[in-house]
Amino acid sequence: MAKLIYSAITSLDGYIADEDGNFDWAAPDEEVHTFVNDLERPVGTYLYGRRMYEVMVAWEMAHTFADQRPVMQDFAKIWQAADKVVYSRTLAAASTTRTRIERDFDPEAVRQLKAAAERDFTVGGPTLGAHAITAGLVDEYHLFVWPVVVGGGKHFLPNRARLQLELLDERRFTNGMVYLRYRTQT
Repeated sequence: MAKLIYSAITSLDGYIADEDGNFDWAAPDEEVHTFVNDLERPVGTYLYGRRMYEVMVAWEMAHTFADQRPVMQDFAKIWQAADKVVYSRTLAAASTTRTRIERDFDPEAVRQLKAAAERDFTVGGPTLGAHAITAGLVDEYHLFVWPVVVGGGKHFLPNRARLQLELLDERRFTNGMVYLRYRTQT
């Protein structure tokens, strides 16, 4: 059975974007991006809400840009090789390959996908992540804590979520970012 992983870069005060929706403070450097690529290699399917999908769609062609650093070209290939499921009631069609649109997030359907899959899933974005968390679907949390306090914005975790987690791994990067990997305790 595959795992469902919720992964994000967050500020020290728990936001993935500031009050203006900006997350430019969270751009990974070469060291972090290489580490992320290695974490993403075993992922077979990305679950996205519409907004996160629209941010990620740039990776469909990123490998073709001559000025892209090798680490970014590598990520583009990893991303393109995975399936994508986009949950949206407004998106008419997917603009990337290996992508399908679902109108509603159905926790039971995701449980069935996980049970049948050989490769892991990730859920991207705090809104869809909140649905997966409250449905008890998330098996692991991969948290990249950036050393900045933004004071408000879009939370990494949903309000009123109560989780018992076990720390599985941690890593400190030279840029001050810290990676934390937790498993949900049942």
